[in-house]
Amino acid sequence: MSEMSRRRRTLVLAICCMSLLIVSLDVTVLNVALPSMRRELDASVSGMQWTIDAYTLVMASLLMLAGSTADRIGRRRVFAAGLVLFTAGSLLCSLAPTLEWLIAFRMLQAVGGSMLNPVAMSIITNTFTDPRERARAIGVWGAVVGISMAVGPLIGGLLVDSVGWRSIFWINLPVGLLALALTLRFVPESRAGHPRRPDPVGQLLVMTLLGSVTYGIIEAPTAGWTSPVILGCAALAVASLAGLLLHEPRQAEPLIDLRFFRSAPFSGATVIAVGSFAALSGFLFLNTLYLQDVRGLSALEAGLYMLPMALLTFLCAPLSGRLVGSRGPRPSLLIAGSAMASSGLLFAVFSAEASTPLLFTGYVLFGLGFGMVNAPITNTAVSGMPRAQAGVAAAVASTSRQTGGTLGVAVIGTVLAAGTAGGADFAEATRPAWWIITACGLLALLVGAVTSGRWARETAARTARTLEQAAAGPSRAGAPPRG
Repeated sequence: MSEMSRRRRTLVLAICCMSLLIVSLDVTVLNVALPSMRRELDASVSGMQWTIDAYTLVMASLLMLAGSTADRIGRRRVFAAGLVLFTAGSLLCSLAPTLEWLIAFRMLQAVGGSMLNPVAMSIITNTFTDPRERARAIGVWGAVVGISMAVGPLIGGLLVDSVGWRSIFWINLPVGLLALALTLRFVPESRAGHPRRPDPVGQLLVMTLLGSVTYGIIEAPTAGWTSPVILGCAALAVASLAGLLLHEPRQAEPLIDLRFFRSAPFSGATVIAVGSFAALSGFLFLNTLYLQDVRGLSALEAGLYMLPMALLTFLCAPLSGRLVGSRGPRPSLLIAGSAMASSGLLFAVFSAEASTPLLFTGYVLFGLGFGMVNAPITNTAVSGMPRAQAGVAAAVASTSRQTGGTLGVAVIGTVLAAGTAGGADFAEATRPAWWIITACGLLALLVGAVTSGRWARETAARTARTLEQAAAGPSRAGAPPRG
């Protein structure tokens, strides 16, 4: 392979990482700014939840559509459009006059963001075809999340304290414009050999399912768990899930190919992604409010406090990528689950927030665990799948992350709101939330152990053969649906 092609691959990876940086940075920066935004916009806890969940919910709803669309009409084209929308949405967020407008502009950001992560991952998969190189590239990709965690709270804290919370959205503008220019110049266009047809019914069912679950969880403390609105959300969620399970297998080219889930590693990676990112979003949400509202730290000081967690994530992500490339996903998953569960236990049992040494220990453990988890779940999601469906497989993995992030903020914020409404202080109100985060770590540990052994690898091999045979079969516009 020529030196020029190696440089081209490195540049493509850098462009993809830039897109991940602004999408991830937007979450970590926003968490630090939440107390300032709440004061200026006179928002409740649920209002703060919606500034985060409106973003992650829309993104989770559209990721699979973006992935399949990119496979069909061109990955570079969709990726570039995503950069334009995300950058424009960031500018509008900085100008939002009210909480409602901020939430609306965050949703526009999310539409653009949904076109970035899964499409970038499919670009990486088609660029790095060697499994070891791909695992290392994904490790670098995962390290970008650590970078965003490291610099996000610091940059966000500095900007909030000096300029104001609106300035946190400005940092997306130069990065987004530079990534757009480099994409148009250097990223090659690629498509799936057999373009997939749209599945509007499946897309509508996914959006309805995620939206009804999230709305019901966030608004239940205010409306009441037995109120008609919340019960209606529950019924709608169940109906949407049932509709998906009935509709998708009957489609020749479904939005979600349920055959992916016959692979135990793929299913395990999906479950672990939901649990891990729910733990991360809940962890950041709780600690940001605690450090600023209870300890009285400034936004910058809160960012500095969380630096140990971010640094461990930054250091461990590429290490995990190399470990996945040489030893497979099992060691990384076991380390990740153990570390995240241990961190949650420190807060749930030993009240780590009351002791600065224990607080930092909890941050270090969580950073270690989260740094180790991203590479194995990402690599497992895309490896072994036909390259023609790389965008869809990567989109399912990205959807799992965003769904976890949405549920984490919704559930943890709801637990916190219910506790404080009952008169409990912050420490007591958050105790159930820390047990939930501990359970998420244990979930990653147990599912990782079960889905990374010999039996699991055999199911992955069978699934890959099935998908490859289906992809190689004749394609007819009127092909009968799969039973």
